Parts: sequence; structure tokens; C-alpha cells
Amino acid sequence: MSKVYLTGAGPGDIELLTMKAYRIIKEADVLIYDNLANAEILHFAKDGCEFVYVGKEKDKHIMPQDEINELIYEKALEYEVVVRLKGGDPFVFGRGGEEGSFLHEKGISFEIIPGISSAIAVPAYAGIPVTHRGVAVSFRVVTGHESPDKEASQIPWESLKNDDTLVFLMGLHHLEKISTKLMEVGKPKDYPCAVISKGTTSEQKVVVGSLENIVEKSKGMARPALIIVGEVVRLREQLKWFEN
Repeated sequence: MSKVYLTGAGPGDIELLTMKAYRIIKEADVLIYDNLANAEILHFAKDGCEFVYVGKEKDKHIMPQDEINELIYEKALEYEVVVRLKGGDPFVFGRGGEEGSFLHEKGISFEIIPGISSAIAVPAYAGIPVTHRGVAVSFRVVTGHESPDKEASQIPWESLKNDDTLVFLMGLHHLEKISTKLMEVGKPKDYPCAVISKGTTSEQKVVVGSLENIVEKSKGMARPALIIVGEVVRLREQLKWFEN
């Protein structure tokens, strides 16, 4: 009987792939992967494994999500071991829930293999802990893909002013709107924040600033990028181990 494995590839550093993900990738008959998964992971696949790229980039979708769902289903009818490889974790803005629900409706067996989320790994590689005793007792992960001025936004902007640490994923394109919105709801203009580009990889770049100047400071930063806002950003000077 076939099974689909909705598998987290981790944040970029290939050594952050979990052992379970590594094992099932080696068994895969077909690997359906996106652009955020480290391409070196494909080398772990066995001879004869089929590779299908369904990557999504800004303003460029190789395949819409509904077609990806259908593709996974079709491959499950064809192969015994289907691996859907997704950057980070399948359930952290990875649409793993949508794909799992679709497979459930189709009667296809599936399993979730969690991955290390960029929401915590990328700040860690930048020397920024998302929580820290006496500084931050909580953190919130927010999609940055939704424009803050979009009509009927699902982001509860007003409530964000009380969070210790905010992590925005996929938000570089909307950085100016995000920083402006946070100041509008009560965050001080000198509140610390950072943008981390290509985190956990050899191309990692980090820019630190405030809500007021982070847009100017981060011009030219490459995607994928993560935005982290909070007093924990000030700890980077003590904890930036990766560059060292």
C-alpha cells in the first residue's frame, strides 16, 4: 500500500535534516520538492527515484497548490513511497495541513515528518534567541506573506504590540508595511529588529536595526529572508556564533 510522507527539510543547513527524514528520503520512489528545500538533499535519494520540482517563488508559481495536491495524489496511485519535501516544517506555513486534508479525502495514507522550522533555527544561527530569561517569555510566528493593508487581513495587528518576540516568515517584500503597522499599533520606533537572509547557510546575511530604519538598512537583501522583532535582537552581539 502506498503512503505519502509530508516531510520537513529543515531551514537550509543540510545537517539540520532529521534522521527520520533522511531515512524516508532514501526509500522514496518519487520526491516532490519545493525551492526552499536544500537541493543537496536530493543526492540522498536512491537510484531511479523520480524528482518533481513544484517550487514557489515570489510572483512565480511553477504549479498552483490545488495542482500540487492532485499531483501528490496521482503519484500515490503510481508509487509506494511518495515524499513531499518542504522547506522548514510542513505545518509552519508549509501548507502541509492542506495537503494532508486532501489526501485524507482521497483515502490516501500519509504521515507527517516534522522539520526544524526556520522560525527558530534562523534566529538561532544569527545569535538571536526567540526567548531569553528576563527579556522574552514568549514569541509569536506570523506570516509576512499577507500584506498588512490587505482588506480583511487575518493578522491580529493590534494584539502584536504586547508580544515579546515576533518572527515574520516570508515578509521581506512587505517589510516597510510590517514595520509601519507595528509602530502604528504601539511598538516604539526604536524597537530592535533584524532581517536574516538565507539563514543557516553559508550565504547567511544579517542586518540589525530598528522599526524606523530597518527598511533602509536591509535594502538589497536576498530571499528567503526572516524578520525578527524584539528586545532579544540586542543579544546578537554576545551570541553571534555562526559568523565567528
